[in-house]
Amino acid sequence: MTLRLSDFDAVTFDVYGTLIDWEPSIITFLSQWAERDGVTAGDEELLMAFDRARAEIQKIRPALLYPDVLRQCFDRIAAEYKLTGDEALRETFSKAPHTWPAYADTHAGLTALQARAKIGALSNIDEASLKTSCSKMGIQFDIVVTAERVGAYKPDWPHFNIGIADITALGIPRERILHVGQSLRADITPANKLGLKCAWIHRPGRLLGLSGEGAAEARPDLTVNTLEELVAAIGDK
Repeated sequence: MTLRLSDFDAVTFDVYGTLIDWEPSIITFLSQWAERDGVTAGDEELLMAFDRARAEIQKIRPALLYPDVLRQCFDRIAAEYKLTGDEALRETFSKAPHTWPAYADTHAGLTALQARAKIGALSNIDEASLKTSCSKMGIQFDIVVTAERVGAYKPDWPHFNIGIADITALGIPRERILHVGQSLRADITPANKLGLKCAWIHRPGRLLGLSGEGAAEARPDLTVNTLEELVAAIGDK
């Protein structure tokens, strides 16, 4: 399917994994922790342990704030690998989102899109962490929907329902919304089920959100490797 930016008046984004490059920092933290305790585990194995833990913890209702999600992920990984946990290290992990960098193409890509359409963030995060990330991206979204705001985590639908409502309140119909994400599980599959056009940014070497419940069902309308490539692909010729 050919997607053209002229067919949309709003582009909504997953943030972490799509615009913020979180995986290297998470891998570094977990691998250094494992090495310190003499535990032999590969980077991918540790990352997938994190992915499984967060997917389960994010199902808890009422939903936890994201720093508490990370604290519980820390506890589960410690138990799984018999790693020695301490409160200082646990708190460091809970504050990790404030240290995660933006991808190199994020600012330019979002700026280019915002010149032509409204842009929104639909993020499994807390308000304080997202504020820090927005400063790293150098962008102010037109609409923002966080897990803290809706009391739930994607792939549940509250992010999407509230995001669609916010955008339609701006006079933009839902059929003119494009959703963009890196996570098949949390973004592409629910966008499919809601009938939203969607683009998958399959960041090279990144794995979070590509497996687990619903991921195999994902059918993006467009697949690219970078935000820069997305802007080029949907830009009007």
